[in-house]
Amino acid sequence: MRRLPSSVCSPSSHRLNPVTSMATGSNSLIWFRKGLRVHDNPALEHASKASSGSMYPVFVIDPRYMEPDPSAFSPGSSRAGVNRIRFLLESLKDLDSGLKKLGSRLLVLRGEPGEVLVRCLREWKVKRLCFEYDTDPYYQALDFKVKEYASSVGVEVFSPVSHTLFNPTDIIQKNGGKAPLSYQSFLKIAGEPSCAESELLMSYSSLPPIGDVGSIGVSEVPKLEELGYREDEQDEWTPFRGGESEALERLTKSISDKAWVANFEKPKGDPSALLKPATTVLSPYLKFGCLSSRYFYQCLQRVYKDMKKHTSPPVSLLGQLLWREFFYTTAFGTRNFDKMKGNPICKQIPWKEDHDMLAAWRDGKTGYPWIDAIMVQLLKWGWMHHLARHSVACFLTRGDLFIHWEQGRDVFERLLIDSDWAINNGNWMWLSCSSFFYQYNRIYSPVSFGKKYDPEGKYIRHFLPVLKDMPKQYIYEPWTAPLSVQTKAKCIVGKDYPKPMVMHDAASKECKRKMGEAYALNKKMNGNIGDDDLKDLRRKLETDEESNIRNQRPKLN
Repeated sequence: MRRLPSSVCSPSSHRLNPVTSMATGSNSLIWFRKGLRVHDNPALEHASKASSGSMYPVFVIDPRYMEPDPSAFSPGSSRAGVNRIRFLLESLKDLDSGLKKLGSRLLVLRGEPGEVLVRCLREWKVKRLCFEYDTDPYYQALDFKVKEYASSVGVEVFSPVSHTLFNPTDIIQKNGGKAPLSYQSFLKIAGEPSCAESELLMSYSSLPPIGDVGSIGVSEVPKLEELGYREDEQDEWTPFRGGESEALERLTKSISDKAWVANFEKPKGDPSALLKPATTVLSPYLKFGCLSSRYFYQCLQRVYKDMKKHTSPPVSLLGQLLWREFFYTTAFGTRNFDKMKGNPICKQIPWKEDHDMLAAWRDGKTGYPWIDAIMVQLLKWGWMHHLARHSVACFLTRGDLFIHWEQGRDVFERLLIDSDWAINNGNWMWLSCSSFFYQYNRIYSPVSFGKKYDPEGKYIRHFLPVLKDMPKQYIYEPWTAPLSVQTKAKCIVGKDYPKPMVMHDAASKECKRKMGEAYALNKKMNGNIGDDDLKDLRRKLETDEESNIRNQRPKLN
């Protein structure tokens, strides 16, 4: 058996035949959820070499995730925006194409995944069920039920950890049964991943045949239109195509510039870069498992080995991959990680309820062009640079609007093509200063931060064409432009483009005051804050705010 040596980073370098070692007529089922790839897929490897009979590669379309929801605020299902659904379908199509080249194919089924899997195991006389281990609460509950049934009927289950570099359970055990709550402590405990020197299986010469599917209805990967969507659903689609082929091509292109990889430093990226984003944009491919994080790790190590000097975690590219590991581990080891209430690591803060403000932020209508352009990019592309995400998350929560991070999290969870349960929740807690990071006085300005990277406002003009003719000295604060300038630019503030919701200086000052009082209460109560305590503090903060509210309204020309 030949494998790809860890020092090589070319997916086509080695091919090998799967080894069969089980009893005659032993059928396997490989259940794809994430891990939508052929390269470095231990579940697929085990299913293929353990099957002396047939191998059934399965993906189950859950209607709740895929079917259109007309009541949602953006095109898509009740759980995902249409950009992510399209990215997933492209990834499945590419996986199917890769399997067909090896004498197999992807069997697409529909229904509640647990129920569908049980039917498949029963009808296809499966002896071996293989799927990638997943730490998300949804899959933890689903997998428990499926494994319980499999055990009751004598089906072997193989569920390897391959979505991450480390097994979160191992890290938590090494840390005395608790998840590490700082990046540096995580690195110290984790050490080097076991895949650092492993030989990864990158390709096959063939796969076992698919057996008779019987009465179970299987289909090809559906097109977007077959799920009830239209190609004109959006006026602009994400420029990022899904699939393993695209992931490997993007990775190869990124690591070919060794100097760029070696010098990558996260804080120095340009969030306004359009034609060539200042990052690898590999996050959606890691999210869906189109790209193996272990293979990515080995490729980065190869580049670092060849370069005399390179950046280090947390700011390096490797550092970004390890941030992913940190959040996965912390999320897995923290109860109610996706909530403020009942979350032992989350500050209890009396966030404001304001659905109109939330909708304006979500729809890119805050009156701050930098914030609005970012939110429009999110709506159209399903992606934006991490520093752009920082800007809008800070603005919604502790910077200007003081709205609950869970509500911003929900918008990101729906719209991002790289939406990831652990990372999304972790970052929103971080950016709202609810956990991990506590310097709430450090705020992203909705004006000067973007201007630092893009003084001409090209990014704003692209995503907010209503401002395309606004002079650069006013592009970040169009309400300050004289009426004659607004008229010439064909953009009257308050008519063609919204007035600012709040004045940043006054709003941020008020947010800092609220955060200070909330922190003081958390310290006083040692984190044991009840609903009544939060209600009392919210009432006090609202009363104090009333005296300052006039100062938060802009004076317009």
